[in-house]
Amino acid sequence: MTATARNRMRLLVPAALAALAVSATTAAASAPSAAPTAHSATAQNHRTAAKKPKAMLDAWLRLWNGDYTQAPRIISPDFTVHAALLDGGDGSSIRGADGLVAWISQTRAAFPDLRFSVQIDPLVDGDHASVRWTATGTYAGGFPGADARPGTVVGFTGTDTLRMENGKFVEYWLNSDTLQLLTQLHAL
Repeated sequence: MTATARNRMRLLVPAALAALAVSATTAAASAPSAAPTAHSATAQNHRTAAKKPKAMLDAWLRLWNGDYTQAPRIISPDFTVHAALLDGGDGSSIRGADGLVAWISQTRAAFPDLRFSVQIDPLVDGDHASVRWTATGTYAGGFPGADARPGTVVGFTGTDTLRMENGKFVEYWLNSDTLQLLTQLHAL
């Protein structure tokens, strides 16, 4: 496998998964809160704090759906990815907004209509959010080692966990069903 092929594989799967996570997290952030309806200062603080993650997650979803202008606003320069990539890497080479945008762009090149949906509403705890997602898209070709024909519709699942700090995403853990995707692409 060439270095270009490995690089494309390394970028493709994690990007798809991140987009899926965003979609799920956004849906959960939009869900009605279970917080008490009392007008206490504590309840007000919780509502105010909840708006920021929701706005960040909405922007995260737009970013994964191709609106790259969102990246500088929501991605920290210290942003890191933790994922088992197809080329054997651990995601540590994907850094900051520019690195994430490059990764997303490569993913979307192989699946231009990739769309993510929430399978289970996200869990939010302090500065962390975790979501189970499903992704679907049409394969456009170019995935290293894939024998699937362009036009093949694929679907796969995963779980994303994001950490927020100072109004930006700083860490991203990705766990996706790469076997499911590679099987559909006839890359095994």
